[in-house]
Amino acid sequence: MKTTSGKRTDAGSRVIKASPQTIYQAFLDPEAIAAWRPPEGMSAEIYRFEPREGGIFRMSFRYNDKDGTTRGKTTEDADIFQGRFEELVPNKRIVEVVEFESDDPAFAGEMKVITSFTPVEGGTEVSIVCEDVPEGIKEEDHQQGIASSLKNLAAFMEEK
Repeated sequence: MKTTSGKRTDAGSRVIKASPQTIYQAFLDPEAIAAWRPPEGMSAEIYRFEPREGGIFRMSFRYNDKDGTTRGKTTEDADIFQGRFEELVPNKRIVEVVEFESDDPAFAGEMKVITSFTPVEGGTEVSIVCEDVPEGIKEEDHQQGIASSLKNLAAFMEEK
């Protein structure tokens, strides 16, 4: 979907068998983030993580596949990105502003990631909306990545 700025918005959601409080905490813990947030086929390294409004973060998602078919946004095998926590509403909503480190202008600009936690029967609906998605990120790949991260989050929560 295109926004008024002309940039794309991608979204995904999933019901997870856990309370909004438990899931919210998994978004504020760097060890938890490293465990569940990278999409399938990737792993994370957290360099900086300050989970408070105005706090910053910097991390990388590395492609585990070393066959050369996948190219990272920053290096041959990694997407490095930084950002800030714009809004933290406990157990309800997190707004992050993310920017990729890349020499390719197709990945330039800030992307807003809005995550909402809504109690539903059987758990919590976790909805992720990414606004102003850089044009270099293919929509199909991004949708798969969002779905994969949510699947990982569900598995992570159900292990607890």
